[in-house]
Amino acid sequence: MSRRPLVAVLAANTISTAGSSLTLIGVPWFVLQTTGSAGRAGVVAFCATLPVVVAALVGGPVIDRLGRRRVSAASDLICGLSVGAIPLLHHTGALEFWMLCALMALGGLVHTPGLTARHVLLPNLAEHAGTTITRAAGLYDAVSRGARMIGAAVAGVLIAAFGAETVLMVDAATYGVSALLVTAFLRRVPAAEPQRAAGKVSFGAYRAELAEAWAFLSRSRLLMGITVMVMMTNGLDQGWSSVLLPVHGRDALGGATALGLMISLFGGFALLGALLYGMWGERFPRRAVFAAAFLVSGATRYVVAAFTDTTLPLAVTMALAGLGAGMLNPILTTVMYERVPEELRSRVSGVTTAGCELTMPLGGLAAGLLVDGFGVGTALLLFGGTYLLTTLAPLVFPAWRGLDRGPGVSRTGRPLPGSAREESSPHPSAK
Repeated sequence: MSRRPLVAVLAANTISTAGSSLTLIGVPWFVLQTTGSAGRAGVVAFCATLPVVVAALVGGPVIDRLGRRRVSAASDLICGLSVGAIPLLHHTGALEFWMLCALMALGGLVHTPGLTARHVLLPNLAEHAGTTITRAAGLYDAVSRGARMIGAAVAGVLIAAFGAETVLMVDAATYGVSALLVTAFLRRVPAAEPQRAAGKVSFGAYRAELAEAWAFLSRSRLLMGITVMVMMTNGLDQGWSSVLLPVHGRDALGGATALGLMISLFGGFALLGALLYGMWGERFPRRAVFAAAFLVSGATRYVVAAFTDTTLPLAVTMALAGLGAGMLNPILTTVMYERVPEELRSRVSGVTTAGCELTMPLGGLAAGLLVDGFGVGTALLLFGGTYLLTTLAPLVFPAWRGLDRGPGVSRTGRPLPGSAREESSPHPSAK
């Protein structure tokens, strides 16, 4: 047993996520500074997230065939090049708006397969390190949250001191470091290497693998419900992070430093929430924790921002929202690992990721158009109301009761539809 591969993936994901936080603030601020248009910021967000859906949908079989280590490293390198090209082209005066959109689209196309490749390795790395999946998932989410907190704080300071272009250059460097860590420390992990498919590689076989993943997902009402709910909230969150919060920060909070503070508070308390859940979360019913955490972390941000133009109320709200948000991903990650067998994990993860990210392109675009047409206050209230209705799902639909049951078992002890126990016998993880 060795903890080095798990530590390397955690470190790589931390550095890459911190860099992504720089982009989360840097790109919208760069667009607002150079164009002054919330609508154009929404268009850039649309271009950045539309390829994500395609990449997530087709990425599962690709990840398995090319190898999770190679996909993760290549993804980071291409993301670094696409982000770094933006300030370089701007400095030379050659950057056109369509070029910015194209570069963000390229980054969006390759970013999700890299995240998925690292994410689906967690069960194998946890076993390799001699720890549980729940603890590894909690730690993975905790360090990601901490990275977002640090990245957002650094982004706000760097933008205020040196401009958005510097933030994007730093982001490009973080992707390079992440790629080096994965390349160096995952060479002897069998699960990180190409998983050769039985039979000849063809479009038909590729399509069959995706169809198998979709069939598995559609047989589980719980997994399908999770996918649909997160699809909605991801779209709303994309509008919040790419347009609504940056515009509110520019107009009411005083600039990029306050914007970085808001995101850092959210990330810092999300880290605390993830750590608290990792230590004590298993003592409480998952469904109750999940529903309460989503209600606290969702619509409150939008409503408070709509009715206040000062920093303190929104800062308190962002802290409480982060605390709730930090408990969400460990629950969802654990449920996915419990119910999806190893041989389907990359494909099912790709399909669910594509579903969860389906509305993200529309979220940023809709937010930009609403701000330009009706003002940021109206846009915030519309997004917040939709968020509230969406997060009531775990309290309304019976399928969500499955969060509180063991993996693949119904109240009567029979296998649940779409569970790992129904689909296959226990499959040993690669050592």
